Amino acid sequence: MGMTRETKATEVAQLNERFEDSEIVLLTQNQGLDAKSITDLRLAMRENGVQFKVVKNTLAKIAVKGTRYEQIADMFAGPVGMATAKDPVAAAKVANDFAKKNDRLVIVGGAYGDMILDEAGIKQLASLPSLDELRSKIVGLLQAPATKIVGVTQAPARELVGVTKAYGEKAE
Repeated sequence: MGMTRETKATEVAQLNERFEDSEIVLLTQNQGLDAKSITDLRLAMRENGVQFKVVKNTLAKIAVKGTRYEQIADMFAGPVGMATAKDPVAAAKVANDFAKKNDRLVIVGGAYGDMILDEAGIKQLASLPSLDELRSKIVGLLQAPATKIVGVTQAPARELVGVTKAYGEKAE
């Protein structure tokens, strides 16, 4: 038995909300993936803040209309899985890493903002550092000057203690 009209309307609304809330939409074809592989992919995606859903193409094409991702409507063909995320690099990394290990997952393309991405674009995006990696680098850069200042201000005190200790040992 097929989906009811209400179920279809709900599904279209949910998909449309995903399109509106996401920075990236990444599409994959998963022909021949078994249930365990799909579950592993979903878990890897979820751990990285990425939502993954196997979508019904006709409903996805309806939901994408009127969004900034409208240009990718013709990519919805065949058994399509859709990954959406706020962090574009995380989605690309997880999909790319999984596709390397499992040749039955094929990255079709997607969109990042108004930019259409093909498979090569997704792979290039996957090679960039994630938002968390960039944040940690920035924090490290911000902390480095403070650490150096502390080291410089403590150096004279250490030297004074060393000189005093040397004079004390010399007197003995």
